[in-house]
Amino acid sequence: MDSPAVEFQGVDIDYGKFSAVKNFSLSIGKGRFVTLLGPSGCGKTTVLRAIAGLVAISGGRISIGGKRVDQVPIYKRNTGLVFQNYALFPHKTVFDNVAFGLKYRDVPKADIVRKVAAALEMIRLPGSEKKLPHQLSGGQQQRIALARAIVFEPEVLLMDEPLSALDANMREEMRGEIKKIQRETGITAIFVTHDQEEALAMSDQIVVMNAGRIEQIGTPSQVYEQPDTKFVASFLGKANIVAGTVSSVYGESAEISIAGDHVVTVAAPGGLKTGNAVDLVIRPQRLRIADGRDGGVNTFPGRVISAAYLGGNVAYEIDAGGPSVLRAVNPIAGHLWSEGAQVSVTFNPQGCVLLDPARGRRLS
Repeated sequence: MDSPAVEFQGVDIDYGKFSAVKNFSLSIGKGRFVTLLGPSGCGKTTVLRAIAGLVAISGGRISIGGKRVDQVPIYKRNTGLVFQNYALFPHKTVFDNVAFGLKYRDVPKADIVRKVAAALEMIRLPGSEKKLPHQLSGGQQQRIALARAIVFEPEVLLMDEPLSALDANMREEMRGEIKKIQRETGITAIFVTHDQEEALAMSDQIVVMNAGRIEQIGTPSQVYEQPDTKFVASFLGKANIVAGTVSSVYGESAEISIAGDHVVTVAAPGGLKTGNAVDLVIRPQRLRIADGRDGGVNTFPGRVISAAYLGGNVAYEIDAGGPSVLRAVNPIAGHLWSEGAQVSVTFNPQGCVLLDPARGRRLS
């Protein structure tokens, strides 16, 4: 059986008395695109820098390709690193920037020329060898930084918020480019971001972090549709979290009493009992807004507080009689509900997750 491309085993990283990363364990398969996602200060960049050897670990071990590397010097770790600010040498040409890692590894000159040309072809900037970084756009500079990181065929490609300095259109374009190159090369990639859309669009696997710990590991659909914790539900997609009490359980379904004297039906996890306190997690895209006269299962009245036009969708804030405002994101379907409109709010019984409010974790 092949060794994981990268493996963390109980890694701790401390700065004096401050614990930045705590008992971090993760196994990454070869050729996977894995994103470390979380708010600022959660430890995701610290983990990435530890792989590269830029940060020393306090405990545990890090392996690349089955070989322990946490005690190996930086220059002996075969990793490519793309920084947030590109970190190109301003006085060097594109050729010399991309060739830097190859020259450092004493690659023959003829091979350097061939490899640099191939890398520039891959990032769609052929013929740019003689240009200086200031002659390139931000997106082009990021492509050069990517070429420099992959030209020597590292075992792992590490990317630290590489798109944050780009405008929205260029970020979206570069997302596709990075993913395309990663697939073509088959390189294992670890990507750090706080941007949820980036993580969902690009990743094979997402590692959601909070306060130096892993909250959840899963595919984009798993962490979005089935959040394990209240933190994941709140951070990823700003889910509606509604407090309720189980009023009855019958077979695989349960009725939940929520604020405003509403009763809703949901899929019941095993062990759920009448009287249990629960938190319902409902994604904004799962709440449907309709005419206030509509009825049916899991339908209750509400009033539109605000409606924000987002192009193909509208984000609504709805007062449904509870202590918190509900958020719904619906596609435009010929009608835009205005502020103050009386509407009905509905969701599918399968369209929510139940959390234990005492532990903040998913009931399963």
